[in-house]
Amino acid sequence: MKKVLVVGGGAAGMMAAYFAAKEGAQVTILEKNKLLGRKIRITGKGRCNVTNASDLETIIKNIYRNGNFMYSSLYSFTNDDLMDLFRSFGLDLKTERGNRVFPVSDRAIDVVRTMEKMLDSQGVKIKTGARVKSLIIDQARTEGLVLADGKKIFADKIILATGGKSYPLTGSTGDGYIMAQQCGHKVTSLYPSLIGMETIGEIKKELVGLNLRNISIGLYKNNKKIYDDFGELEFRDYGLDGPVIKSSSCYVDDFQKNNYRLMLDLKPALSSEKLDARILRDFDKYSKSSIEAGLKDLLPKRMIGYIIDRLAIDGKKPVHQVSKEERQDLLALIKGISFDIKRLRPMDEAIITEGGIEVKEVNPSTMESKIVKDLYFAGEILDVNGFTGGYNLQIAFSTGYLAGVSSAKND
Repeated sequence: MKKVLVVGGGAAGMMAAYFAAKEGAQVTILEKNKLLGRKIRITGKGRCNVTNASDLETIIKNIYRNGNFMYSSLYSFTNDDLMDLFRSFGLDLKTERGNRVFPVSDRAIDVVRTMEKMLDSQGVKIKTGARVKSLIIDQARTEGLVLADGKKIFADKIILATGGKSYPLTGSTGDGYIMAQQCGHKVTSLYPSLIGMETIGEIKKELVGLNLRNISIGLYKNNKKIYDDFGELEFRDYGLDGPVIKSSSCYVDDFQKNNYRLMLDLKPALSSEKLDARILRDFDKYSKSSIEAGLKDLLPKRMIGYIIDRLAIDGKKPVHQVSKEERQDLLALIKGISFDIKRLRPMDEAIITEGGIEVKEVNPSTMESKIVKDLYFAGEILDVNGFTGGYNLQIAFSTGYLAGVSSAKND
């Protein structure tokens, strides 16, 4: 019976351990935290968006970094396979907007408990509080691991599923990158990703905490548009956040070499002509009131003062005194509020780490290292990233499946 050690008890590690044991291996998970699935417990604001119910080609298109590397693992263990597996262990699922899949309970802890049931069903041994210090390599193959206390554990196969460097409080502190580098693997540049953006100039207090829905954004790099999106945005004291901002952050890297600007359209469903007609109707309706009142049907209350300030118009000015030029300036601002981006928020706030183990050095059909025999990788440690919407957890589950099955089967 093969002995498989899985380093990391997150989404990828637990899935790898389950399937390695299901294939007949003797499996032990080494997790440095006291609990398994620390990061799963806080994903999706505690609801856990486990996957996306779109077809596989759509999923691959939403894996913006090294999506082609994922073909084998995604087609070996699909999103449907994942959902069927979770349901077979009693986890009820539901599909929401954007094909995002959540537990019906809206409780991320239920995902963790389901996976713990899976591990228990296959007799997987779990050692928590077990921090791995280094790999033991002998003649270009793995022999075992050295724990932080100096104890050595030997095995036939090792799966590194240690996560990235984001959310370090959950245990993702980059340990796996160091171990991989020690045995000859290249680790690409690491950046925070799926994260908020700090703006140049403070966000007005009245906007902080405001959520805008059904808006669109355009991200510009050196005055060239590189990304656009539609959805939700949130104002924070440091700048901008929310799903469209997190997705935009995937396209931002070197602020020393590049300038980034974000354009916000508050009314993307209306063309400039239709928006102008709408403003004229509202102004006619509130012709005897101030411009502040004239905008109350069009904009969120907390946006009105901000818009008027940006236009440098007296908010008490009667609507019937607003000139055509001022109205056109208002229209242009609603269709394009500009924010200069200073930088991304720190790595410890990022949902995922962009970068990781160079995928050219990993067999996509098995997740085995091409450099060190019997060493496998799964999850965020790999240089593979997707947008928000359940794609990154599906990456973790599919690569975990393939690493687990392959480690138990391959000689």
